[in-house]
Amino acid sequence: MATYKMHVAGLTRDLPICKVNDELYIGAFIMFGDAELTVACARDLLKLAQGIDYDYLFTAEAKSIPLIHEMARQSGAEKYFIARKGPKVYMPDPISVDDQSITTLSLQRLYLGSDDAAIIRGKKILIVDDVISTGGSLKAMEALVEKAGGTVAGRMAVLAEGAAAERSDIKFLEKLPVFNADGTVK
Repeated sequence: MATYKMHVAGLTRDLPICKVNDELYIGAFIMFGDAELTVACARDLLKLAQGIDYDYLFTAEAKSIPLIHEMARQSGAEKYFIARKGPKVYMPDPISVDDQSITTLSLQRLYLGSDDAAIIRGKKILIVDDVISTGGSLKAMEALVEKAGGTVAGRMAVLAEGAAAERSDIKFLEKLPVFNADGTVK
């Protein structure tokens, strides 16, 4: 399998290049199980977040959960929020929005319990993700924060993939290119 050498937060990782469709391949950036990478990326994202006025961190299930947890731990935050990919029995009267990301093969929904929505109401929320690519998940998280009555204070990710690296409304640590079938950068 072809890989791409990625340098981020002072560390180097070889990302496997994975097929999305016949014309698009991506470098799979997975922090699950990589405590060193998670801690380093959380540290550097918190440095990047300095100057952003926010009350809470917010992400979507699942790959960014260790990241946002570590950001909360390092910053001393007592609470953060996770948009779930399905309603749970412990979520009272969940609100939801549609989500379509580059790695999701079908339309899905993101959910937030009304108890969490009540806490978010009137608060400034910093949205965090591992990778921003097409912006589909980011758009869904923004919509969920707004539906809960919160205000998006900022958007950040470890990596901005492809054209997302040209966006001026997000902060990120590094650019991640997209690839051709032969592993060359598009």
